[in-house]
Amino acid sequence: MSEVRGLPPTEEVAGEVRPAGRFRLYMGAAAGVGKTCAMLDEGWRRHLRGSDVVVGFVETHGRAHTAELVRDLEIVPRKKVEHRGAVFEEMDLDAVLARHPEVALVDELAHTNVPGSGRNDKRWKDVLELLDEGIAVISTVNVQHLESIADAVEKITGVPVRERVPDWVVRKADQLELIDSSPQQLRRRILHGNVYPTEQVPSALSGFFRTENLVALRELALRFVADETEEELLAFLASHAQPEVWETRERIMVAVTGAPGTPGVVRRAARIAARAKGELHVLHVRGEETGRSGERTIAEVRELAEALGATWHEVAGDDPARTIVRFASEHQITQIVLGSSRRSRIEELTRGSVVSRVLRFAGEQAIDVHVIARRDRPAGEPPAEPLT
Repeated sequence: MSEVRGLPPTEEVAGEVRPAGRFRLYMGAAAGVGKTCAMLDEGWRRHLRGSDVVVGFVETHGRAHTAELVRDLEIVPRKKVEHRGAVFEEMDLDAVLARHPEVALVDELAHTNVPGSGRNDKRWKDVLELLDEGIAVISTVNVQHLESIADAVEKITGVPVRERVPDWVVRKADQLELIDSSPQQLRRRILHGNVYPTEQVPSALSGFFRTENLVALRELALRFVADETEEELLAFLASHAQPEVWETRERIMVAVTGAPGTPGVVRRAARIAARAKGELHVLHVRGEETGRSGERTIAEVRELAEALGATWHEVAGDDPARTIVRFASEHQITQIVLGSSRRSRIEELTRGSVVSRVLRFAGEQAIDVHVIARRDRPAGEPPAEPLT
């Protein structure tokens, strides 16, 4: 674990570096980016450090370079299975369990096992058994095989994704590493015969491996790994009770009420989030009575938030200003967006200005605040006279 500046010493930071996690997963945007090579290199490095490493199953796809990377690692013999007149080779799960190494290399997590080859229909189920028995596993997966992404990939590429892995299995990995390759680089590797046999190259380049497909797949992989990294960061911050905001990614939160003009404020916040390429959160603090008109506005704003792809939050709080800033701090919000106050000067003097108090409390937490003019005119209210 790398050193993190500004954090109090912990066992992980101040002590010795701990060994890699029990389940390590290499993800790629598509076949041929180098996942299996990375897995074999990692297995070899652990072998050199004295770990008991075996190859449970590695698929070289006839690539000489990949086969060479197996080196002299111990290989658990595969199980041969006859199915529909052909003989297939699968990982012998029971043989790996009986051998019980410290680390097993198991390629292609999404693979569907041949019927009759064992008790599990999917290789990811075999991996879970190995983990349950205390065997560390290093594996590989392509992003299109994730259950939550497979349908989108089918629409993008026009190619059915039959082998799928539940997202929770991938998220179970202690370490998830993206093996990245630009679309141009991967297409060159295919063209040079480093991924598929020569006779398959033209169909591969004009089909699944078109540049636009690879760009989309790469984006999906980058986003998935980035989301995983952010979840780990938030969990780390929560466990270490860090009070300050870490600006690793912009998170925009707009606080909404039933006041006229609120939908315009939300749209403005959405544009701020889009320019910052950040998340958009919409927060409604339940407290004061809003009346029928206010309730209609809140309902409209909630529908608008959904249409904008924002995350809706609703919390109770007697003190809106403190509730807004507390929520922002707990959710690592970097920017708060508010609509300008419609209270009269007398109301602000007697009841206090929510905007002013949010500005003060947010400043103490080092959170930026935007105050947006409410441009929507309340029903029945005449337009403002022009300034002279």
